[in-house]
Amino acid sequence: MSTAPQLAAQVSVHKAESVLFFTLLQLTVIVLAGRIGSILARRVGQSSAVGEIIIGILLGPSLFGLLFPGVFDHVFRSTPPEPMQVLSQVGLILLMFQIGIEFDFSHLSERQHRQTVRRVALAGLVAPFTLGLGFGWLAAPELSPQANRLASGLFIATAFSITALPILGRIMIEFGLTRRPIGVIAISAAAVNDVVGWLLLALVTTLTLSHFDPADFTLKVVLVMVFMLAAWFIIRPLIKWTIRRTGHHGHLSPHLMGLLLAAIFLCAMVTYKLGIFAIFGGFVMGVLVHDEPDLVEAWKERIGHFVTVFFLPIFFTYTGLRTNIGGLDSLVLWGWCLLTIALATLGKFGGTYVAARSCGLDHAASSVLGIMMNTRALMELIVINVGYDLGVISQDMFTMLVLMAIVSTVVTTPGLRLWLPRMGPAGR
Repeated sequence: MSTAPQLAAQVSVHKAESVLFFTLLQLTVIVLAGRIGSILARRVGQSSAVGEIIIGILLGPSLFGLLFPGVFDHVFRSTPPEPMQVLSQVGLILLMFQIGIEFDFSHLSERQHRQTVRRVALAGLVAPFTLGLGFGWLAAPELSPQANRLASGLFIATAFSITALPILGRIMIEFGLTRRPIGVIAISAAAVNDVVGWLLLALVTTLTLSHFDPADFTLKVVLVMVFMLAAWFIIRPLIKWTIRRTGHHGHLSPHLMGLLLAAIFLCAMVTYKLGIFAIFGGFVMGVLVHDEPDLVEAWKERIGHFVTVFFLPIFFTYTGLRTNIGGLDSLVLWGWCLLTIALATLGKFGGTYVAARSCGLDHAASSVLGIMMNTRALMELIVINVGYDLGVISQDMFTMLVLMAIVSTVVTTPGLRLWLPRMGPAGR
């Protein structure tokens, strides 16, 4: 006869096995759906990430949950969401590390077309940030009444300002733009936008978490700055010494892989303890080793594909589960959605276009720059997930910003196909 402790142990084991079963079921669906989305996107001339983002949205309540609510609940609602949330965040930390190591600071010192880069980068930040801040402030009482108006406005402004550098880089490679003047200008300006964008996100997050208390905010900023300095002047030399000692020579040994993963997770833990999101730690760690080309290539070859195939679709699906397009159930809400997309595009595309024209580029070349700088994709999703977690944007506003990220990325490829052949010699 089973005793009470034995029965409790059996129930606990059964519960753990049930959680494992449904987590594996979710992962199977997500990974396979992600591959299907990637293949379909490539066939219609889009980036793989576009297909994975859209598939992630379709797996959520917007389509799958709407058409097959029973199956949807069985797959995604049979267990608590914590396992998928944790996997999503771990994957995002590793993904932010990859974004950090792919960042090429040489673009920031590009001498050629420096004036154009400066103007495009400045206009591509100031115009969308200003529009986003004003829009977020005015829209908050209607769309995010539970949030602080300033916090909501600042997050929407940051979301409007971001450019998806990794996705843009891949698109530029596909169009052979990496060595052309217009490509150098775009990637350099996008790099500046990325640096400032992440700093803005960290700053806005810190400001929100400090509840706009000047003393608390100042303390958090000082602690983050101390960590950044320590990371660059203490942690970075130690990591480089470790890399030299291991003598990896273009391959990632088990010892170096273990040390690198531990360093990534420790940096994430530190940024979490400092009062900003753990994902920033992953990015900081990536920046620290971005100038180790052998290590970067070894990471991409050994781990990068796993992160892209396994963890990235989890993040997209996690975002999709939070996105409910059906929640925009009135013409008023769809009007707000269209206004969100229009203002975000006007700020980024319009600001870039005007700056490029002021530097002497023709209409077609300026349009190409505007289209490329308006690409948001993954970066946008990271920003708005942070805002949603902090409660400064509502479910409806979250959905609108997701749709804006998708639209701004989907139009990039056809836009380039339309305008690239029309560029004059100055843009080529």
